[in-house]
Amino acid sequence: MKYLKLYNGKIITPGGIINGGSVVIADGVIVDVLKDDVDIPGAQLLDAGGAYIAPGFIDMHVHGGGGHDFMDNTVEAFLQIGAIHARYGTTALLPTTLSCGMDDLMKTLDTYEKAHPLNRGGATFLGMHIEGPYFAMSQRGAQDPRYIHHPDPNEYERILEKYPSIVRWSVAPELQGAVEMGIKLVQRGILPSIAHTDAIYEEVLKAYDAGFTHATHFYSAMSGVTRRDAFRYAGVVESAYLLDDMTVEIIADGVHLPEALLKLVYKIKGAEHTALVTDAMRAAAMPEGPSILGSLHNGLEVIVEDDVAKLPDRKAFAGSVATADRLVRVMINKAGIPLQDAVRMMSLTPASILKIQDKKGSLEKGKDADIVLFNENIDIQTTIIKGEIVYQVK
Repeated sequence: MKYLKLYNGKIITPGGIINGGSVVIADGVIVDVLKDDVDIPGAQLLDAGGAYIAPGFIDMHVHGGGGHDFMDNTVEAFLQIGAIHARYGTTALLPTTLSCGMDDLMKTLDTYEKAHPLNRGGATFLGMHIEGPYFAMSQRGAQDPRYIHHPDPNEYERILEKYPSIVRWSVAPELQGAVEMGIKLVQRGILPSIAHTDAIYEEVLKAYDAGFTHATHFYSAMSGVTRRDAFRYAGVVESAYLLDDMTVEIIADGVHLPEALLKLVYKIKGAEHTALVTDAMRAAAMPEGPSILGSLHNGLEVIVEDDVAKLPDRKAFAGSVATADRLVRVMINKAGIPLQDAVRMMSLTPASILKIQDKKGSLEKGKDADIVLFNENIDIQTTIIKGEIVYQVK
């Protein structure tokens, strides 16, 4: 076996931080996490230089980066997005679509099938996340209204039959037929997520019982307390807090949610029920200025400024330009949470939500050797995916 040993770092494990230990890798898998720097004859050595050695970041919701979007429908776009996000610590991700026509959606899914086996040197593709087009028009945000409509079994069943790569689908659960769709998704092992919704508590309960156990970009495009005539109703936000086992994801870029809400989510849901996601569009890791949300062919024009993408009228955000390292940094510096919890929200928690925690999400014997090294400022120094160094600061 060819061994790689990481040493001279602060190893972040589920049981705490190990100083002076070592992580041993062989054939893309973690062989052991040791409390001491044990000699491994013939092993390749990687001196962490005092940096943190952490599990690789898992991004459950990403549209693009580096000037590319998954809905450009080219293999090059897929591979370039995986490569750019690996530079910022992401070792695995879910390519995500936007509301679009069924022909465009199928092209994106076809492109995934072509790109997946060619993905070397970039974040691993864990399967597709379909976002839309079954949303509440009132909560569409930057989703293109031309394509938004109620769930249509003739559409989604045809998609599900043809594309086993789908692992998650975001839907507004109050729409006619949405609960039935959620049941069918669960039967196929696909995670139904609540998104772009005006649902009230009673509707969320029905959806939760059907398998909608996760909330997409929590607070964004989502109902809170609403009033209908003289009566008040709890929305999705309150429902997620009341349902202890419901998981949420937050765009912790420091813009989408203010400091107070970041703290509130952490206080109520905790690190074990909260995943960090970039929701990054093509302008992530790019200079500010004009950009396109979605496909280059028929996407929406946006402007990137103040570290976020906005619609041209500046009345709504149009996606994040964050990378995973920034999310961890914001949670530590703005929300004031411990480093270990911030890392968990970017690794083990999303792995658990996606039910891949037996292989990814923490530095433990037998798991994939997806590892990231960073300094006190969460600046990425090295990214390792399945035991291969794919990025390293020179």
